[in-house]
Amino acid sequence: MASFLYRLGRFAFRRRWLVVGLWLAVLAAAATGAATLSGSTSDAFRIPGTPSQEAIDLLQERFPQASADGATARVVFAAPAGQQLTSTATKAAVEQIVAELRQAPQVASVNDPFQSGTVNQASTVGFAQATYRVPAQDLTDGDRDALTGIADRAREQGLIVEVGGDALQAPTELGLGEVIGVAVAAVVLVVTFGSLVAAGLPLLTALFGIGIGMSVIIAATGFIDLSSTTPVLALMLGLAVSIDYALFIVSRYRHELADGHDPQEAAGRAAGTAGSAVVFAGLTVVIALAALSVVGVPFLTQMGLAAALTVAIAVVIALTLLPAILGFAGRRVLGKNARARRTRAPGAAATTTFGTRWARAIARRPVAALLVAVVALGVVAIPTLDLRLGMPDDGTAAPDTTQRKAYDLLATGFGAGFNGPLTVVVDTPAGAAKTTADQVVQKITGLPGVAAAATAAVNPAGDTALLTVIPASGPGDTATKDLVHAVRHLDGTIADASIGVTGLTAINIDVSTKLADALIPYLAVVVGLAFLLLMLVFRSLLVPIKATLGFLLSVAATFGAVVAVFQWGWAADLLGVERTGPIVSFLPIILIGIVFGLAMDYQVFLVTRMREDYVHGAAPREAVISGFDHGARVVAAAAIIMISVFAGFILAPDPIIKSVGFALAGAVLFDVLVVRMTIVPAVMTLLGKAAWWLPRWLNRLLPNVDVEGEKLRHQLDAVPAEPAVSLPRGTPV
Repeated sequence: MASFLYRLGRFAFRRRWLVVGLWLAVLAAAATGAATLSGSTSDAFRIPGTPSQEAIDLLQERFPQASADGATARVVFAAPAGQQLTSTATKAAVEQIVAELRQAPQVASVNDPFQSGTVNQASTVGFAQATYRVPAQDLTDGDRDALTGIADRAREQGLIVEVGGDALQAPTELGLGEVIGVAVAAVVLVVTFGSLVAAGLPLLTALFGIGIGMSVIIAATGFIDLSSTTPVLALMLGLAVSIDYALFIVSRYRHELADGHDPQEAAGRAAGTAGSAVVFAGLTVVIALAALSVVGVPFLTQMGLAAALTVAIAVVIALTLLPAILGFAGRRVLGKNARARRTRAPGAAATTTFGTRWARAIARRPVAALLVAVVALGVVAIPTLDLRLGMPDDGTAAPDTTQRKAYDLLATGFGAGFNGPLTVVVDTPAGAAKTTADQVVQKITGLPGVAAAATAAVNPAGDTALLTVIPASGPGDTATKDLVHAVRHLDGTIADASIGVTGLTAINIDVSTKLADALIPYLAVVVGLAFLLLMLVFRSLLVPIKATLGFLLSVAATFGAVVAVFQWGWAADLLGVERTGPIVSFLPIILIGIVFGLAMDYQVFLVTRMREDYVHGAAPREAVISGFDHGARVVAAAAIIMISVFAGFILAPDPIIKSVGFALAGAVLFDVLVVRMTIVPAVMTLLGKAAWWLPRWLNRLLPNVDVEGEKLRHQLDAVPAEPAVSLPRGTPV
């Protein structure tokens, strides 16, 4: 593979106009597709085969009039201060709004708050529930505009009106966080390379990659129902890896120029060596993300495949477009000072870098460094023991949104449970639904945690009944989850009747349960994959075990930090977290997949050089120090860029995006600063020669994976090089 990438890099460098033109054409085509084919995204997290979905399927068959899978809008009214909704003028205004709602596009039914009893005892707060004929993802912007227009006209009459429910999905807003992240990345690149030209190349190629990847994903929304979080996650990860992969190759290109190779040869060598590592790193991330499809959760599969697409595009661009742009930049990536020094000063004293001093300090006291790092990560991971998973609802929306305001009004006027009503489906023989439903209501009323229960409707055939159950607790509370299970346990207690529970609250509970059950199997798959891949790369048993354990430490510490902030509320005000609660259910699985790929990336970049120096005769301890010095600064720069990009999303108003950005930034911080920069050199020093032990029979069975392009370098080193360019030791070239 290294030889192929070497030829590809030289070709792209030589035919740079053609390569850049082709990529511009691809970008234009993708952007055109996004502009003409795009549709809307959805926040409906549903999984086929769950109990709540089976109840919906039954209702669609027996009771289609109920629109069981239809979107809902809860229009909440509040009387002005000192007034009541039951006053003549206010009541007339509310009834007018209800009449307008019934005429709104796609609305199947609307309950009148005065007739259905959805006005609180103080007559200060009430709500009308509107059910749509189609799911939320099928509503058009015009349908939603009609809903918000009705609310706006009501506000003009002096009423306080807010709208909740999945019919009015707030668009995902990112704010300026990602711009700040890119700005920090630019500063890091300038400091790292000492050249504006070299710093601009990773940013330029990242813009190409993100532009193409996001355009393809946006165009896909016209054909597939995608979660609104899917493109944001793809943007977050694609931007970070695009910059990092380009950073590695540009660093290698500068190194080859400094060694005296002409620019075209340097581009080929950079693609064949660092490019091989980029392919491995990218392939690892793609496999981990694509493996999310085995979990059996459709929206999680979409997230994984979309993010994997942006990573794959980043890899291809780094191997083709970047060498082409290097053809235009030439030697200017070295900066003026480096270009001015075309020969090395013989006998010049080498400068001891911070990386060397750090590695030597750890090598002198490896046990102490290891213990401090492990204990520190263990302490941070303690909150993980209290990890609770849940799905977002209107209560987790930004405080200034109408959904959050509607949620708070209902909780204040009626109680938290009115924000999470349960729909109970009773399946009976024909004609027995009404009588059986009354029996079920009596049983449910006797359960703990029930605020109210009543029969809502019976289908014309009389074999299916709908009950509405109001919990005493909020939709994200553990008590509500226990109530859902308790109602389901009533199934079979009444002869010739089956009982199911659905509704948005039950759906979210089932999704969270499904994701929690899939977490350990997916983690096992990822850990097994990590062990196999690293055993192939390093031809060792102990190095993969050490790397895998370090990955698990990083993940545990990240979970602990997320729980402490987003569940316990530590530093919540500092990070702009308005409301604490369960962690969004898909975050742990997504985090494991992404952190696995990034951890393997940094592991390969650092430890491969240690192995190379050891194989070439260096003592184990010196191989650790020299190998660490070779890659530490570039890895640190790449990590800072990743952290900056991810941390920029913490500023997003959407709580899901905020938690994902925080988790990924924290994961990179723990994995690079603590695991790769501290635990890895400490353990490698302690292991010594044993680190590279591999049974002979296994050594014969394993294929030789030349990730760093070592064979290619040996083949090409026989070619005479130009005089070397002098660069200070430790400069990331």
